[in-house]
Amino acid sequence: MDGPPEDRHGRPLHDLRISVIDQCNFRCTYCMPRDQFGADHSFLRREELLTFDEIERVASAFISLGVRKVRVSGGEPLLRKDVEHLIARLAALRTPSGAPIDLAMTTNGSLLARKARGLAAAGLRRLNVSLDALSPSIFARVADTTASVDDVLAGIAAAQAAGIPHIKINMVVHRGVNDDQILPMARRFRGTAHALRFIEFMDVGATNGWNASAVLPSDEVLKRIHAVFPLTPLAPTVRGEVARRWAYQDGQGEIGLISSVSHPFCGDCSRARLSADGKLYTCLFAEQGDDIRLQLRSESNPQMLINGLAERWRSRNDRYSEVRTSQPRQHKIEMSYIGG
Repeated sequence: MDGPPEDRHGRPLHDLRISVIDQCNFRCTYCMPRDQFGADHSFLRREELLTFDEIERVASAFISLGVRKVRVSGGEPLLRKDVEHLIARLAALRTPSGAPIDLAMTTNGSLLARKARGLAAAGLRRLNVSLDALSPSIFARVADTTASVDDVLAGIAAAQAAGIPHIKINMVVHRGVNDDQILPMARRFRGTAHALRFIEFMDVGATNGWNASAVLPSDEVLKRIHAVFPLTPLAPTVRGEVARRWAYQDGQGEIGLISSVSHPFCGDCSRARLSADGKLYTCLFAEQGDDIRLQLRSESNPQMLINGLAERWRSRNDRYSEVRTSQPRQHKIEMSYIGG
């Protein structure tokens, strides 16, 4: 194959995000609000989840098609039993040239203190930890969990102590809810080597009560931080990089701005997403996906899987963030199911 397949907008396949479980121990208001994901919500049964063997097969197929970055997510991936074993298997995969893949995980961090050493030993080198506030009361309001800010901070410290070299902190900014935490978060993570990324509140799924007035544009976040800690822009490192990066002028690290609403980045999107039960999605804002679990459980020819994935990517036409006002989608997949 001459390079990775390209979709209908000329975007090459490069990234795969794998949800390993749809359950979470948080009920974040922008992702799994409790009134929609309460005690009576039906999560996937164990037999519906892709096995580690199946996940490894899919990841291998995608790597043969040009994927070089694989991110494990959820729900909360650390709730998946023995997830470190999966990390070890994915970390052992190699590109056709023999190079390792760029393997990452996104977690809420609450279980990280007890899992960090095992994840590091398994070969994990990149972590994104979600933390939307340092204020205990605001954190509790947004995350709606019995875990605390201190639990998440302890997890970050444990990951660093375990030797995981690349740790980013993700903050979803919701106007009027936690935007007063922007500067405290910037102060907390300056000089720590942990890049802090501010994410605009997005209309993922249909349960989080999204409306445009609740979005604090990233340009405003930048303005607030720059007024206290002067920043200078950094050039993108790779095509498809979702965050616009800014460095502190005094050398104390960097921040990132993920602006799906105010500055859509569909034009360079190179990400495919696999749900925990084996559905393939080509957009975070998708309405439906392609079920490949049946093929995984009935078809042993790896080339047929590879060919099917390549054809699905070539037919991809998604660019929702660029057309959300003119072509709204009414039944988008929930972020907790598709894996952020």
